[in-house]
Amino acid sequence: MTAETAAPVFAALGDATRLSLLSQLCDGQTRSISQLTHGTGLSRQGVRKHLTVLEHARVVKSERVGRESQFTVRPDTLTEVRQYLDRASQQWDDAIERLRLMVEK
Repeated sequence: MTAETAAPVFAALGDATRLSLLSQLCDGQTRSISQLTHGTGLSRQGVRKHLTVLEHARVVKSERVGRESQFTVRPDTLTEVRQYLDRASQQWDDAIERLRLMVEK
């Protein structure tokens, strides 16, 4: 994953409602919009809009089951984002170590 492909994921996750929806899906179970709407104070349409953003960022996927769409998390995307963050973290650690060595000379 590159910065260009990671940016839409971070943008999608930069909203508290979307993070909350993702948290509900992180147990690996599929849920309908009705199930995800329960207790949020949002309309089904509002939740659907947030899920669409997450779906476009490849964080969740949906499957039509009867009259409803069932949503589930895409662990492959979350794994890629985590690996991206691990690489960025290592780059910062390396830069700080170089700075520390330079300052200590």
